Amino acid sequence: DLAEPAPEDLGVRAQALGKVAHKRVRRWVNLTDTPAPNGLRDLWGQSWFLDAGQRLGRTFSAFENRWFASKPVGNSPHVRQLTPLPHAQAEIEERLRDLTITVKASDFLDLPPLVENVIEVDLPPTARRHYRELEREMFTVLSGGTEVEAFNAAARTMKCLQAANGAVYTDDKGTWKELHDAKIEALSSVVEEAAGAPVLVAYHFQSDLARLQRAFPQARTLDAEPRTIDAWNEGRIPVLLAHPASAGHGLNLQDGGNIIVFFGLNWNLEEHEQIIERIGPTRQAQAGYNRPVYVHRIVARDTVDELVLQRLQGKASMQQLLLEAMRKKIDGTVHPALASSM
Repeated sequence: DLAEPAPEDLGVRAQALGKVAHKRVRRWVNLTDTPAPNGLRDLWGQSWFLDAGQRLGRTFSAFENRWFASKPVGNSPHVRQLTPLPHAQAEIEERLRDLTITVKASDFLDLPPLVENVIEVDLPPTARRHYRELEREMFTVLSGGTEVEAFNAAARTMKCLQAANGAVYTDDKGTWKELHDAKIEALSSVVEEAAGAPVLVAYHFQSDLARLQRAFPQARTLDAEPRTIDAWNEGRIPVLLAHPASAGHGLNLQDGGNIIVFFGLNWNLEEHEQIIERIGPTRQAQAGYNRPVYVHRIVARDTVDELVLQRLQGKASMQQLLLEAMRKKIDGTVHPALASSM
């Protein structure tokens, strides 16, 4: 009998889906472009649908205890994160090897290059002072006497990200105050250098969106209206503003352009990679284009921006290693996991 996980390991929908995967069908296949968007811990839930926990543990707790160490975040003993043990990646890869296959678009398509660029900006002196106060004291007083306070470590990180972008929220009602235009100026240079070519801009906070709309009146915001996507793909939108969470799987923007700029960064690797792929090399090749894809990330020096970028790059590297470890050569050989279905 296939063991059911504890309720805290899977949500109600996942448990219901698991009953179908394990008891009502003869074969279950998971398809994903990002198997571990936020690290190795994401693999347990996906593999559980395939083998009911035979390879990575029948519960997430068992998986966690075997391959991860729990460490405090910052100075707070109550906020902890899971860190893979040194042997975790190799052992997890080996356990998943017999039921996993990796196929790259480059196996079948001649992909154009992906050109990545980091644009560094410096915070003006006053903005730097406010940033340091938020970072060290979790409190600062803006011009006019407006107080900004972070009540915990997570809130401090968000305030620092906001300050790095150029504006901080001053209350829980969405009120914000501008600190600097360093990133706006950097983005203006990219748009000018594009010489009329459409530019896709990824923003993080609503304050970012408001400031971008003011600085670039010719810009449009990605919404649920199909005519917006059509206008972009027809080249009629010079600057398209999009939040990564709203520009994910299935959205086709490759006809509109091949330049994306990250005005701000967040920690979610999957959202980060998915918005790139909306105009990415695979999409370009599928649409018949051979133009490079340019990815610009605007980063404020000596701020949490650098940490977020480092974390995203680290997760991306780990995921690439995982995909390569699972990779099978496309040479006509039938993969063992697929053999019984033929």
